[in-house]
Amino acid sequence: MFSIRPITTVLVLTALVVPARADQPSRDVVIDVKGANRTLYPIAVPASQEGDAAAAKEIAQVASFDLSVAGVFKVLDPAGFLADIKAEGLIIDPQKWKDVGAFGVVKYRTSATEIEFRLYEISKGATSVLSKVYPRKGDARTIAHRFCNEVVKYYTGEAGFFGSKIAFTAKGGSTSAIYAMDFDGANAYKVSNNSSQNILPSWSPSGGQIAYTSFMRNNPDLYVAAAGGGRPNKLSGQRGMNTGASWSPDGKQIALTLSKDGNPEIYVINASDGNIVRRITNDRAIDTSPSWSPDGSQLAFVSDRNGGPQIFVVSAAGGTPRQVSFNGSYNTTPTWSPAKGKHIIAYTTREGSTYDIVTLDLDSKAMVRVTQSEGSNEEPAFSPNGRAIAFARAGQGVFIANADGTGKAVKVWSGSATGVDWGPAPAP
Repeated sequence: MFSIRPITTVLVLTALVVPARADQPSRDVVIDVKGANRTLYPIAVPASQEGDAAAAKEIAQVASFDLSVAGVFKVLDPAGFLADIKAEGLIIDPQKWKDVGAFGVVKYRTSATEIEFRLYEISKGATSVLSKVYPRKGDARTIAHRFCNEVVKYYTGEAGFFGSKIAFTAKGGSTSAIYAMDFDGANAYKVSNNSSQNILPSWSPSGGQIAYTSFMRNNPDLYVAAAGGGRPNKLSGQRGMNTGASWSPDGKQIALTLSKDGNPEIYVINASDGNIVRRITNDRAIDTSPSWSPDGSQLAFVSDRNGGPQIFVVSAAGGTPRQVSFNGSYNTTPTWSPAKGKHIIAYTTREGSTYDIVTLDLDSKAMVRVTQSEGSNEEPAFSPNGRAIAFARAGQGVFIANADGTGKAVKVWSGSATGVDWGPAPAP
């Protein structure tokens, strides 16, 4: 039988990045997201020496982390900076930054009422190419995330994922709880409020709700709670499994596994009242772990109908599924990339006793290994722009990595975690 996500439940129960910017022709800066020869764009984030010292330090830390995990930048070590940061203030001496290898520089200044940011391209001299002023209506972290999203969009034309949230299951002894946190691990909080087993969180498309399975009433029922936590509402309480929820892109329906008739099958229910809309699979095998495609037309799921667990894709209206994974005999927990114009699935694959994350392009059949020889990695979830993947590493915590397989995975939460799901893009 398969493991993780629905599988765990089954066992329990039965570019460089960037094309030229869209707002101007390709000239000095070209981060080719689709290019085969990737070179990270060197960018400096010097800590401001003006205004609120605590906020300035936090902004430098947050912005450096954000840009380092964007998949397109190389954030330079401040120890090598040659410029007099305090004397420069919000401006730059281009030659000083060119001498340390920077192509771009992020500057900012804090005050009691606002935070001002500027982005410079060294090749364009001392005139900023992007400038934003934010009122101090939120914390410095949130404001730093907002500007870093602007930086990513400026260079790539794509939305950033900074400020988004990740939900996961935190395991502790005989119980488990649903947690949510900022994508970088900050501000973690408990969503579930009972002392039972709570597993498999799933964000609604709006980010306002989280569905999860709980054993609080001695059956794996599906509940929906506000994303901020609080008392959940039971949405599906069919006999047996009500697990592995996946919201449709419009938020009106949820695909999940039900075993009400004795065998785990994929169903679609109304997100408003839990009523069954249609049955998707009908096979003597175990069908589980549904995941909706970004356009709502297809569902990926796991089935052992051809032997060991493999990834299948079927029309969201039902029909004959087709197997899409063929690397080895054990593949589980599929999730779709939200990247526009692409049909990519990430999933967990096992080789020997080790689990790793891979992606599969359904059109080209190209496979990319996201993790390798770094512990046991399971349950991938794409960032809102498809550039990164969050996953659980057994016994270590929650990590994020570039979806294209480059770079090194970064830990954002320490502990025993499963059931990772990445929420939608933050509000601009």
